[in-house]
Amino acid sequence: MTKLNSGTRERLKNVSTATICTALFKRGLRNQFIQDVRPLKTRRDNMVGEAFTLRYIPAREDLNPISVFEDRLHPQRKAVEDCPPGAVFVIDSRKDPRAASAGSILVSRLMVRGVAGIVTDGGFRDSPEIAELAIAAYHSRPAAPTNITHHQALDINVPIGCGDVAVWPGDAVVGDAEGVVIIPAALADEIGAEAVEMTVFEDFVTEEVLKGRSILGLYPPTDAQSRIDFAAWRERTRR
Repeated sequence: MTKLNSGTRERLKNVSTATICTALFKRGLRNQFIQDVRPLKTRRDNMVGEAFTLRYIPAREDLNPISVFEDRLHPQRKAVEDCPPGAVFVIDSRKDPRAASAGSILVSRLMVRGVAGIVTDGGFRDSPEIAELAIAAYHSRPAAPTNITHHQALDINVPIGCGDVAVWPGDAVVGDAEGVVIIPAALADEIGAEAVEMTVFEDFVTEEVLKGRSILGLYPPTDAQSRIDFAAWRERTRR
């Protein structure tokens, strides 16, 4: 699995998913923001990590009784134990929140193991408890029934779909208060660097707009004076 370098990881912790989406769009990638997935709790820092995936298929009752959990190699349980520290556990629940993708015990185990976060396009059970854990968690809506009532865990760390987005193991996953975006692993370094620069400029623009300045010629900076003012602002703020 592709590993994020430490510099890129830190850069991605301090930029918005909106800014990342714009940087991806410049490269022709329009569909990287996971749909209908929200954080259980807003946190100060972004969730950032490499994608480690789990795929569910529709449950078939003769193959998915509650006794499947007795198997130490059950894919859901094994994935929780195999997900690397610093990674983000991404679950393909087929956009079906009728049953839980995971509950507080499994998410607690991920937290203790040092996993950076968990994302599902389904739902969590025990969602109030998960919201209080020191791990980022994103889902569609609460779902009390156990996962095996509708989902059958099948594949670990394979390409999946999550909220209409293709996710490959090792892709960079970034989550903020708005949602989750997937960055192809090969683009993570350059997207991280560009997003930081975009954020610096947008902070300058925001200051100017709040002072009453028009966005015309400023955003984007088509006026030469805007570029001069930005350079002076960067020097003054040391950014």
